[in-house]
Amino acid sequence: MKFSVLASGSTGNSFYIESKNNKLLVDAGLSGKQVEKLLEEAGRTAADLDAILITHEHSDHIKGVGVLARRYQLPVYANAKTWEELDRQLGKITEEQRMIMEAGDVVQFADMTVESYGTSHDAAEPMGFCFYEDDMKVSLTTDLGYVSQRIKETVKDSDAYVFESNHDVEMLRMGSYPWNTKRRILSDVGHLSNEAAGEALCDILGGKGETIYLAHLSKENNMTELARLTVKNILQDHGLQEGEDIHLMDTSPVRPTEMKEIIRK
Repeated sequence: MKFSVLASGSTGNSFYIESKNNKLLVDAGLSGKQVEKLLEEAGRTAADLDAILITHEHSDHIKGVGVLARRYQLPVYANAKTWEELDRQLGKITEEQRMIMEAGDVVQFADMTVESYGTSHDAAEPMGFCFYEDDMKVSLTTDLGYVSQRIKETVKDSDAYVFESNHDVEMLRMGSYPWNTKRRILSDVGHLSNEAAGEALCDILGGKGETIYLAHLSKENNMTELARLTVKNILQDHGLQEGEDIHLMDTSPVRPTEMKEIIRK
C-alpha cells in the first residue's frame, strides 16, 4: 500500500492512496486542475483513479470533486446526508456515479478494504476512513472537534496516521478571527489543537515505529514547527521517542508528501 497527502490545510485538502489493484482519492478541496497537478507531482495521474471518497461537504474538501468526477467518469462515495449538501455544490453527477457509503460501512475496492467512521465536526455527517490491504492499515483522521474513544479504537494499530493538528490554542485566541469563529474551532464540532492531537495520539500509538502525518494545519493559527514540537513533546512525556518509537511527518497545503510505502508486517 502506498499513499501521499497531496494537500492539507485551511486552503484545501486531498489524499491519495493505492493498493496493488486500486487507486483512490479522498477529497479534492482544490480545483480539478490543481489536484491533477499534485497527482502528477506525486508520480500519479488522475486518469488512473478508481473512485473519490468524501469526508464531508466543506469547500476545502470538495472544490474539485465535480470536475474530476465528470472528466474521468469516477464514482463518488459519500453518505446520504452529505450527498444532500453535495447536490447543491458539485454540479451534475450522474446517478451511476453517486455511491452511498454511510459511517460505519466497510466497502471493498478490489484488494483494498475501506472502513468509514463518524467524526464530530460542524458538517452534515462527517467521516474519517481506515484503509486496509492484507495486514497493513492506514487511517485518515481530520476535521473533528475531539477524538472519541470509539475513534481511538477504530484507528488504533495503523501503520501510518494522517492526523489533524489544526491550531495552537494561544495563537487562535490571540488571532484576528471573530470570536464566533474562534468558539466554533475550539468546540467539540471544530478542529483539533496541537495539544489535543498529541494527547489523543498517546492513547492510540503503540510505539512500534508508526508514522504520523500532522495534517490540516491552520494557515493563520499554527506553524509547522510548532505543531511538530508540541506533539513531539507530549508524546515524549508519555515515553514515545520521535525517531525511535514513532516518526512525525509534515504536510503542506501546496505540495504533496513523498509517496509513502507501507511494507507488509
